[in-house]
Amino acid sequence: MPNPTAAMIVIGDEILSGRTRDSNMHHLAGQLTSVGIDLKEVRVIGDEHGTIIAAVQAMSKAYDNVFTSGGIGPTHDDITADCIAAAFGKHIDVRDDARAILAAHYARSGTDLNEARLRMARIPDDATLIDNPVSSAPGFKLENVHVMAGVPSVFEAMVASVLPTLTGGAPLISATLRIDRGEGDIAGPLGQIAKDYPALSIGSYPFQKDGKYGAHIVIRGSIQAEIDAAVKTLEAAFP
Repeated sequence: MPNPTAAMIVIGDEILSGRTRDSNMHHLAGQLTSVGIDLKEVRVIGDEHGTIIAAVQAMSKAYDNVFTSGGIGPTHDDITADCIAAAFGKHIDVRDDARAILAAHYARSGTDLNEARLRMARIPDDATLIDNPVSSAPGFKLENVHVMAGVPSVFEAMVASVLPTLTGGAPLISATLRIDRGEGDIAGPLGQIAKDYPALSIGSYPFQKDGKYGAHIVIRGSIQAEIDAAVKTLEAAFP
């Protein structure tokens, strides 16, 4: 039985402009791999209502789980929550449970829960909250879409909150073999090995060092015995 699938939507003009380097995709990919959920697609999009709505609608239909990062803060350009609501035809407003979480957080620090901060309590109808132990402002889940913050420390904490609630499959395992030959020399035998082991993902990642060419061959799959057999075949082909 195939593993559950997932996709990610990274939202933010600052990512596309190069001003901010995204690390959330790398973190999410590793966490999903560990529980047997296959991350199949990642899109990076700007802060545009129509683009966000279209991406959410398309990807929520195509994959078992969708994760978004970015755009749920207190400023005018944080539009993700409104777009998620629109994507599923839901009303959105300040919700009492989210307001209570923020009120308690800001009361502890003696900070005013002003109108801008209260924007982070705007949650679509029928959504369930995602815990945020770092800065309290919750994410939320609507249908199969998990809506999370863009700040890496907060995003990672939210992933940790969500992961135990997901149904996983067989965790992906991998093996890497270094071959000190150019890809042009190994392509033929490597292609045959890939045909002989169709359940495995076999990738070639070339490098050049000290004027010599080589490649790291990475073999991925869910059954250790199949990976071991493919490695032995590869070693025999390139002794």
